[in-house]
Amino acid sequence: MSTFSKPEVACLQKYLQDKFGNKKISLVERKEAKDSLEVTLEGEFIGIVYKDEDEGEVSYDFNMAILAMDLPAAA
Repeated sequence: MSTFSKPEVACLQKYLQDKFGNKKISLVERKEAKDSLEVTLEGEFIGIVYKDEDEGEVSYDFNMAILAMDLPAAA
């Protein structure tokens, strides 16, 4: 069972799409870990969103790893 509700996933996805100005960002449930969601851009994995609940407060952590080999050469 996912710790994320469907309305919560939709709200988070819209937030990320609006924040980064890209409607091709999607959130996908992870089969192996129900405490987080995969963030994809046009189907390509780009990161993970974790949910934290502490003393009635809910927050989300977006973690995106960037490999040095994926960076363009410096000008």
